[in-house]
Amino acid sequence: MNKIAILLGSKNDMPFVDAARAYLEYFDLPYEVHVSSAHRDPEKVRAFCMDARDRGFGVIIAAAGMAAHLAGAVAAHTTLPVLGVPLPGGVLDGVDALLSTVQMPAGVPVATFAVGKAGMRNAVVFATEMFAITDPGLVARLKAFKEQGSRL
Repeated sequence: MNKIAILLGSKNDMPFVDAARAYLEYFDLPYEVHVSSAHRDPEKVRAFCMDARDRGFGVIIAAAGMAAHLAGAVAAHTTLPVLGVPLPGGVLDGVDALLSTVQMPAGVPVATFAVGKAGMRNAVVFATEMFAITDPGLVARLKAFKEQGSRL
């Protein structure tokens, strides 16, 4: 099974991963969390993305707030699907991050989710749905999840 890479723009963003841990555990998804800023560590982000597939990752969830260029920077350097989660903060409390994440140029897609904890949870569910295309065990867990109202 592929792993999920969760890339955060700041260590202060960890509470958003914590909000999705129950989903990661319910679906029994292997994942790793890494912190790298597109602005402060651009080469580290690039290097991570360039070898993510070879390291067994099947999708990258990129979560950042304010200018939120992380998901776009990730998408520019990988052939893996990138799921962008804009995070709240700053003057516009996440609207700026949402716009930065969703407004990608043609050919550099980022699947974009809601701002904050709901977005992180939905990104995990979406990644599960992607992996379930080839994993019948995940299909069964998704079916049970949907039957219980898509709640844990």
